[in-house]
Amino acid sequence: MRKEFGVKAILYPQPVLILASYDLEGNVWAMNAAWGGISEENEISVCLTPTHKTIVSALKQGCLTISPGTAKEVAACDYVGIATGNKDADKMKKSGWHFEKAPHVNAPIIKELPMTIECKIKEFNTDTCIMKLEIVNVLVDDSVLTDGKIDLEKLQPIAFDAANRAYVKLTEKVGDAWKSGLKLMK
Repeated sequence: MRKEFGVKAILYPQPVLILASYDLEGNVWAMNAAWGGISEENEISVCLTPTHKTIVSALKQGCLTISPGTAKEVAACDYVGIATGNKDADKMKKSGWHFEKAPHVNAPIIKELPMTIECKIKEFNTDTCIMKLEIVNVLVDDSVLTDGKIDLEKLQPIAFDAANRAYVKLTEKVGDAWKSGLKLMK
């Protein structure tokens, strides 16, 4: 038997994406967005409300950065999702995060989040709230690499569990992509 939940935005895993941008005065803004993911080989699509200070700033700059939220920074990741820069000018100071400019786009890197995806805005449909972003570059701190590859145990990315209003870590390997299913191809 299966329980019906009706129409709900529940899908696993649902990444915790921290978007960051500069406003025209050079101030950093960041927000938590859970409704997004890879939509093409070099494209990320995210569902966003156009009134977020981060999005208003990103649209003016034409770019932003995206970082996966991490277990170590879960409080700050949640904070930038529940606090609004439209009401609190000190939002980013309260996050405790530090920033530096990304090398390929005019957007900030959040130093405490070890992975950053530099993106240019391809399009933003304000009717559907879907923003399509071109991936320009991916930066990963050496501290979360093993043998030159991203180590999920070190990165400790988190996902949003919409059904339980929780954040969960994504770290345990359970199989090999393009290999585990080969035994069923007889």
